[in-house]
Amino acid sequence: MSINVLAICGSLRAKSTNRGLVRYAQAHAPEGMKIHVADLMEIPFYNADLAEKPESVQLLLQQIGQADALLLACPEYNYSIAPALKNALDWASREADNHLLTGKAVAIMGSGGGMGTSRAQYHLRQVCVFLNLYPLNQPEVFSNAFSGSYDNNGDLIDERIQGLVSKQLDALLSWHQQLNR
Repeated sequence: MSINVLAICGSLRAKSTNRGLVRYAQAHAPEGMKIHVADLMEIPFYNADLAEKPESVQLLLQQIGQADALLLACPEYNYSIAPALKNALDWASREADNHLLTGKAVAIMGSGGGMGTSRAQYHLRQVCVFLNLYPLNQPEVFSNAFSGSYDNNGDLIDERIQGLVSKQLDALLSWHQQLNR
């Protein structure tokens, strides 16, 4: 069984350590898993008054619709979810009957300050409840962006965190299979 995963990174910086987590996950996905990465650079803030969805939003919604599962790289801004990630979920949640998100398996990871992105990830889990997404409980991936775990380009170099990411991807594959029996 193969699984299409859409990775959505809440950081827009090219050298973001959260993007580094996504790049590592994409390069080391387990057999049977293909990870595509959403580009949030051109996604405007959600606005119900827009007569037509911008092309960037239409592409994001198409990618979410084609995904079997989601991988959310969650930076922590002011103890909460980064606006770019929350905005992407807001756009998707406004689709008819929330059909794009309902029932999808989700893996959450993040890189940030001293506690990684634990506070933001807990807020994101609350959002997942409302959106009827099914986040993995374990393994949790909280990484300190300033601990030497990443190189100057934001790429993950810490073997322990690499192992956690690999375990999380294996668990996502298994979780998706359980949900779709």
